[in-house]
Amino acid sequence: MAFVPTDQSAASQTGGQRDTLALTILAVLYFMMGFITCLNDTLVPFFKAGFTLGYAESSLVQFYFFLTYAVMSIPAGKIVNKVGYKRGMVIGFAISGVGAFLFLPASWWHQYPLFLCALFVLAIGIVLLQVAANPYITLLGKPETASSRLTLVQGVGSVGTTVAPLFGAHFILSRLSDSGVSSDAVSIPYLAIGGVLLLIAGAVSFLSLPQISIGSPSVSTEEKIASGIFSFRNLNFGLLGIFAYVGAEVAIGTFLTNYIAKLLHIEEHAANSYVAFYWGGMLIGRLVGSLLLKIVRPQVLLAYVAITSIVLIGTSIGSGGYFAVWTMIAVGLCNSVMFAIIFSLSIKGLGGYTTQASGLLSTAIVGGAVVPYLQGVLIDNYGWTIAFILPILCYAYLCFYAGYGHRSTHALME
Repeated sequence: MAFVPTDQSAASQTGGQRDTLALTILAVLYFMMGFITCLNDTLVPFFKAGFTLGYAESSLVQFYFFLTYAVMSIPAGKIVNKVGYKRGMVIGFAISGVGAFLFLPASWWHQYPLFLCALFVLAIGIVLLQVAANPYITLLGKPETASSRLTLVQGVGSVGTTVAPLFGAHFILSRLSDSGVSSDAVSIPYLAIGGVLLLIAGAVSFLSLPQISIGSPSVSTEEKIASGIFSFRNLNFGLLGIFAYVGAEVAIGTFLTNYIAKLLHIEEHAANSYVAFYWGGMLIGRLVGSLLLKIVRPQVLLAYVAITSIVLIGTSIGSGGYFAVWTMIAVGLCNSVMFAIIFSLSIKGLGGYTTQASGLLSTAIVGGAVVPYLQGVLIDNYGWTIAFILPILCYAYLCFYAGYGHRSTHALME
């Protein structure tokens, strides 16, 4: 999944603290964010069967979760500006913990809308965590090694996205065939998750972390001449690029369990285990991509992986059996480098507008709500083949962005 980096122009290294324990806690934070986000891929087939839903209705799990990025990204930034990064993290963990605990009353009444409300609350905490956590990572060591630390903890987040489908298959989907447990099977794991989140909130609150003064970035006279942030074409096209990328990535992950179960004629809990390979490709792809980006221009690599994704999806829907399964799973490997490339190209040359642009790009993650829902509608009405044309179109747009849309009108920082 995508984690939005925050601009650090307003933060300063304080005291040279190298708190290994704090870095470990932050790694756990990223693990939990990745784990919780990708556990949604388990909830979609679970609720579909448990509440006898269509694909569009079941995809509301993703819709309400990712809707928070559009609703909360900017308010979360204001909250962090007011209370500070550390308290923002603590509040984020606490809110997510409360959202996880809300799965219990939702299971008592066995109401799908109540589960969606619980997910929305949980996701508010996740958004706040993402806004607050990244600056701390940059402060736990030398400034010149900040990027490597951020890459490290994001790698831990990829481990969380890989483990989540395995966890969901064993503890949730394996009980799908049992009678009368359609709610209990999901509430108990989320109670455990809520307890862990609150424990982490308590641990973070007691950690002695560097104090960061948060200020507003200055905008130079030259930048003011640019007539505002939306005069940057690379950002404008990049906003839709983030929307399309996250939408396609989440849409494939959302329905992958049901897609595999249909192709291989197996139970959902067995099919869900394959989803771990889809998200596991993110970890491998980031390692390989970090090496490739040293020798290949970002826009070239983006074009290559976007075209490859289109070919893989087309091959999958045009074939069958295990070959169709593994070609669809392989799209996850291509996804791994897309967010970082789109983000970096979108903010190139924005100068003092970078922080504002970061907030806007964060709201574009709402594509993870819209695209899966639209794909669910297509599956319900036209079948799998037509439905997968939607993510193909998303990747086609990324080809456009790599070839033309990334070009900057203003190059203030070049």
